[in-house]
Amino acid sequence: MLGIGVIGYGYWGPNLVRNFSQAQGARVVAVCDQRAEQRAKVERVYPAIKTYADVDEMLRDPAVDAVAVATPVHTHFPLTLKILQAGKHAFVEKPLTSTVAEAEQLLEEAERRGLTLMVDHTFIYTSAVRKIKELLTNGSLGTLYYYDSVRVNLGLFQSDVNVLWDLAVHDLSIMEYLVEQEPVMVAATGMAHVPGRPENMAYLTCFFDDNLIAHFHVNWMAPVKVRQTLIGGSEKMIVFDDMELSEKIKVYDKGIIVSEDEAEIYQRHVGYRTGDMWAPRIDNVEALQIEANHFVECIATRQRPLSSGESGLRVVRILEAASRSMAQHGQPIKL
Repeated sequence: MLGIGVIGYGYWGPNLVRNFSQAQGARVVAVCDQRAEQRAKVERVYPAIKTYADVDEMLRDPAVDAVAVATPVHTHFPLTLKILQAGKHAFVEKPLTSTVAEAEQLLEEAERRGLTLMVDHTFIYTSAVRKIKELLTNGSLGTLYYYDSVRVNLGLFQSDVNVLWDLAVHDLSIMEYLVEQEPVMVAATGMAHVPGRPENMAYLTCFFDDNLIAHFHVNWMAPVKVRQTLIGGSEKMIVFDDMELSEKIKVYDKGIIVSEDEAEIYQRHVGYRTGDMWAPRIDNVEALQIEANHFVECIATRQRPLSSGESGLRVVRILEAASRSMAQHGQPIKL
């Protein structure tokens, strides 16, 4: 039975404790939080779980085999490095680290010690995203043309990261999983409307070697909550609306037809193809439950996680370049 420790019992920590407590072949044995009131909450709900105020003390507990990190982004690197150096597997909330150099060091440490390093890219474990992956893999969409995402809402303003690192990280992890290509260049613009705070809205564009282009719009200051992605292919198109309760995915048999007639080659007549729309059935299993089980299974079988450390590094690389581009008012940055 794998013993799981959780660092941080704030917003996301309780979800990790609940799901790892239900994971097959694992049990939560320890929770670490500096705040006495948070430790008291754990002790009240989970009396069998041991609580700690000090990370080093928890890592010395021989019952702890793996540790999940649910703390602010700037703490991810030092905490995860300690976990790996203590010989324990690590599960880290997104994004993996604040810099590419930190992410690379964690990967090297995990590889050297033969430990599993997994990033909490929860959305790639949702039923909707897994269904989209299936449609892309079987060629239903044809050649992929674009990936266009909007993730906006009112709040929650972060103090240590800008809106790209907070919100766009979700969509970048989804794109990275679905597309299986790395962009060659990124460009980003954004604005901070609250003095002393990081950028609260941003636009990020990723360019690829072929004609694929990806665009992300993120905002903490929108009047409505929108979680929508459009994926366009040569054969079909997908609308993924995560706010929908039942039909999160809609597949449209729509597209264009470009005339190849030699007589019209200088005009390139474009026609339109309109077919049916269908909403595939998807299950309702909690993504974090699937992810928790996957982490435990990867440790047992020594397989590479879907959201591996390498996946986390690729997302951080895009975010780091995007922040540099934003600081230069949208100057494209090669990857």
